[in-house]
This record gives sequence, C-alpha cells and structure tokens, in this order.
Amino acid sequence: MSVDMYLPSLPTIATDFAVTPAATQWTLTSFFIGMAFGQAVYGPLADRYGRKPPLYAGLLVYIVASVGCALAANAPILIAARFVQAVGGCAGIVIARAVVRDRFDAHSSARIYSLLMLVMGLAPILAPLLGGWVLFFTHWRMIFMILALFGLGCLLAVWRYLPETRRAAAPSPSGIGPTLRVYTDLLGDRAFLGYVLSGGFAQAGMFAYITGSPHVFIELYGVSAQTYGWFFGLNALGLIASSQINRRLLLRHTAETILRRANRTTVLLGLALILVAISGWGGFPTLALCLFGYLASLGFTAPNALALALAQQGQRAGTASALIGILQFGLATLSSLMVGLLDAGSALSMAGVVAVCGLLAYLVHRLWVGDENR
Repeated sequence: MSVDMYLPSLPTIATDFAVTPAATQWTLTSFFIGMAFGQAVYGPLADRYGRKPPLYAGLLVYIVASVGCALAANAPILIAARFVQAVGGCAGIVIARAVVRDRFDAHSSARIYSLLMLVMGLAPILAPLLGGWVLFFTHWRMIFMILALFGLGCLLAVWRYLPETRRAAAPSPSGIGPTLRVYTDLLGDRAFLGYVLSGGFAQAGMFAYITGSPHVFIELYGVSAQTYGWFFGLNALGLIASSQINRRLLLRHTAETILRRANRTTVLLGLALILVAISGWGGFPTLALCLFGYLASLGFTAPNALALALAQQGQRAGTASALIGILQFGLATLSSLMVGLLDAGSALSMAGVVAVCGLLAYLVHRLWVGDENR
C-alpha cells in the first residue's frame, strides 16, 4: 500500500513542489533504503523478544511517519518522512516471513508464501486505483492520511488476531556481537545467498518497473492517472494468478525445479522487454504485455526462493528474514536509482534495468546454488 497507492500522484507532487519527475522518484528510493535499513533491526529483536512486540513498535512508527508525509512542506521533507515510514512499515515484512517459518516446513512454507501473495497482491490492484481516485477528488496529501489510518487498522488487527509463534524457550543472540556473528554466518552460506539474491534480483526488476512506470505510462504514453491504476492492478493480478498456479505446481514438483524454470522465463521476458523498448515495435501494448509477463513470472520465483532460503534457518528465522529483506530491498534501491540515473526520456532505462535484473537472477541461482540442487 505504501509503495503503490501514491504512484499516480508522483507527477502532481513534482508540480506542487516545483521539482523534476526524477526528484520525486527519490521518495521511492528513500523508502527502499528505509526498508533495507529497518529490517536489520527487527529481525534480531523478533528472535529475542518474540514476533509481536517489534511489530507493535514498527506500526506505531509507520503511523506517525505517514502523518508526517501528509504534512510535508517540500520534497526533502517528504523524502525524509518516506524513509521513516519505511523503517516502521518493514517490521511487517520481516515478521510475517518469520511467522510462516515458525509454523511450516520448507515445502509447505512455499505454498503458504504463495497464498500470502494472494492476500498481499490485493494492495497493488486496489492501491493505485484508490490513489488515482483520491487524487481525482481531493489532494495527494490525503493518500498519506489514509495510509496512517490503514496502519492503525493493522496495529489493531495484530493486537487482536495474531498469535505469538516464537517458542518461549528458543535461544537467541543478545547484543551486537552475537547478532553480527549470526549475520556473518548467514552471509557465508552460499546456498542461502544464492536463493536470496536470485529472488532479490528478480524482484528488483519489479521495483524498477514501479519506479519508472509512472513516468513511462503517464508522461511518455499519455495514460491518465486513473487508467494507470488499472494497468498497475492488471499486472498485480497476473502476479497473484501465477502465485496460485505455483501452489498447485508444488503438489507435483519441488520448489527448486519450479524456481529454476521460472528463472529461465524471467530472462527471456526481460530480454523481450528491452528489445521492444529499443525498437519501439508494437508500441505501448507490446511494452505493457512484456511487463505483464515479467511480473507474472515473479509469482513462481519469489515464494520458492524465499522458502528455500529460510528452510534450514530454524530459530534464527527472524534474523535470516531480516537479512533477506536487507539484501532484496538493497537491490531494489539500486534498481530504482539506476532507472533515475539512466533516464533518457524514453522507456529504455526502465526496460534495461528490468532486463538486467532478470538476467542476474538467473545467473546467481545457476552459479551459487549447489549442483546437487539443480
């Protein structure tokens, strides 16, 4: 919701603050940086104190920062408030993954992560549509007030409905030294990194699309803010559908097999996208179709890579989940930055970053995951 709902308003924010479209993209980039930074804190806290207390704290920070975004007087303040908003909101990402790992084994967790994508996929469908209509009837600042209320609803739901899943007697590191040792051990696990970076690079392509698509769709191709929300929602629907197909495939195939084949598809779709952007063949419909295919392929890569990465992490699942978030949102930040830095007034910068991300996802899985898993 925090990433997608305000996307249709980016050109309007640029006009209100008298800055360039590239400058407003920093509100996305700062959010990704906040996501990467905040997750490093919540993971060890969730392993030591349980899953729910850090989640309460994060949601409170998120609510306050969302109000700050709504009241921002200029672009730098909005960029800073978005960073704090992400630091608060990322608690949900870390802890949701850890809760699934607490309760399910590797194969079952891949199916549960696919199911969660069905739930989370509603946000990319509904958020841009809602944001576009809020922008139509009122001011973009109201979008962030709605997000503050959404955060409050999440806080109440966690208090009322979410059980504590961390085992009371589970050992956990205390202090900076032991925490850093856990992170170091995880970084030395080649298979863990192979799965994390494979999924991370693939998803970084999605964030390149998120960053570049408002400019490409609305300004280059003349799509209205409201229509942009429908295109964005359609792509999210493709991601949801593929994740549910993935759940069924997992009844007959291993997560490793599906991930390997999905990575090959991601490469091909990324290359097709950049060829369309360079040649202009087929115009906007073909470009949109290639993006749809790439994003849909993530329904097969993301849940399986995540499940395989967390499969052997046991009681350090919170810290492992945090490291996954740090690396993946770090890659998302880089892809977002590259779209802005390479912007040449065409769709090529977005398409090029998406294609490179897809290729790297394939290569890192092939080279870093052991032969016995392929």
